[in-house]
Amino acid sequence: MANNTYDAIVVGSGISGGWAAKELTEKGLTVLMLERGRNLEHIKDYKTATMDLWQYNHRGVATQQDRKKHPVLARGWAIGHPDLTFWANEQDCPYTEVKPFTWWRSYHLGGRSILWGRQSYRWSDLDFEANAKDGIAIDWPIRYKDLASWYDYVEGFAGISGSKEGLPQLPDGNFLPPMDLNCVEKDVAARLKEKMNRHMIIGRTANLTAPIAGRGKCQFRNRCWEGCPYGGYFSTQSSTLPAAMATGKLTVRPYSIVTKILYDKDTKKAKGVEVLDAETNQTYEYYSKIVFLNASALNSAWVLMNSATDIWPEGLGSSSGELGHNVMDHHYNLGASGKVEGFEDQYYYGRRANGFYIVRFANLFGDKRNYLRGFGYQGSASRRGWARDVAELNIGKEFKEALYEPGEWTIGMTGFGEILPHHENKIYLDKTKKDKWGLPVLAMDAELKENELAMRKDIVAEAKAMLEAAGIKEIDTWDQGHAIGHGIHEMGTARMGHDPKTSVLNKWNQVWDAKNVFVTDGACMTSSACQNPSLTYMALTARAADYAVQELKKGNL
Repeated sequence: MANNTYDAIVVGSGISGGWAAKELTEKGLTVLMLERGRNLEHIKDYKTATMDLWQYNHRGVATQQDRKKHPVLARGWAIGHPDLTFWANEQDCPYTEVKPFTWWRSYHLGGRSILWGRQSYRWSDLDFEANAKDGIAIDWPIRYKDLASWYDYVEGFAGISGSKEGLPQLPDGNFLPPMDLNCVEKDVAARLKEKMNRHMIIGRTANLTAPIAGRGKCQFRNRCWEGCPYGGYFSTQSSTLPAAMATGKLTVRPYSIVTKILYDKDTKKAKGVEVLDAETNQTYEYYSKIVFLNASALNSAWVLMNSATDIWPEGLGSSSGELGHNVMDHHYNLGASGKVEGFEDQYYYGRRANGFYIVRFANLFGDKRNYLRGFGYQGSASRRGWARDVAELNIGKEFKEALYEPGEWTIGMTGFGEILPHHENKIYLDKTKKDKWGLPVLAMDAELKENELAMRKDIVAEAKAMLEAAGIKEIDTWDQGHAIGHGIHEMGTARMGHDPKTSVLNKWNQVWDAKNVFVTDGACMTSSACQNPSLTYMALTARAADYAVQELKKGNL
């Protein structure tokens, strides 16, 4: 090895890992970024992004062989990706389901920053204060004022488009111009505001509506999860990685499975990490002054559980008894849809890579429900296309002529609800099962509790009520159930807090048991709110990196 010592090591290359690498290198540190999966180059490795549907294998439809190879992906829409190499190999990387748990992983450079839904919302103090006010779990050690300027900072670099609404439960941000609601959505939004005082707004999304730093704006192709050749949405590859590489201080090592953090019990600090080369099975050690753990909420906990077990049998950060506990997600797979009348002479341009957002209203401002916390909705209105069924005309000239015109307007919405931080929702090492490399796998023991189940009934009922108030016809509702993980917003396994006896991390995202180890991905979350969490991970990471460098310069790390 040419070099095995750096100022900082970043474990993981997804949304938070990319931000850590950018911030630390731009502040002058030499950084090693370790990614357990393959390299994935911007543009070059987006194999299907410029293909037409008929050029895909099997027209992009998953085969029975695909479903057998990816049984967890096959539980939902993820199996529909035209390039399944964007998802982790489930045979190589199994896990144990004590209770049903849908874990969709992406092991390559950039992680799920290539695949994410890009919805980007700030939290408010209603979210940061909720645990304390409800007497649930523990209090957050920070408030909105601690993150406000960091939200500004990361939004300015990532490029978040959105509209300013002045809503206390959803703070406005440093936005690019918003995308537009279409004609039906505008009409429904106006009716909901007038009749129910509900707020339907355009989604706040990490899709550019104006160019930023060499990245082209969104082309309204709506094929983001294949990788964007234009850099039209935020990902590690399009944004943070080029910035970090431009400093000349970043080294990226793919195929590097971090098996443990190396802990020095004399200094009570980490001295580096142990890495298993995923291709050669060789083990290496890399050393650094600080470690940023950004392997994703569950894998970051896995690394901690494997570390310093000679001192703490349950792993580094386990002294509080909370490591691996308080697993959260957002529960969804439920909502309502219906048909819209009166707009048959109107259409829209392009395939907008965004939808509407209905802002949380439950348990706020005097509203009281039979459960805690709340939910939001994401959805869209559109006209049915050529693939629709025309029962009366299924062959011949009349059938073709009928498809010259777009179909009827429909509108649908899906609820996203908050999951409380239940201590008994946990993950732990299953040492009886090994992965391809002989490493223990995670066991998932988490489920929706009474509070979430009560909320789900309300989500469906409120979705139907809103569509009825907006004059929508032939309304259908659904609730397909939810296994934790399916929301792809895993959180909470190494939560932040005020007290080392009840939390894994302090207010700066430092592990209480090793102050030069920082965890800034979903593992750090103390509660889950109902908004998509990735923007908060970005802000927390930038804040923690700034603090880490200051402390390093002071000689405190």
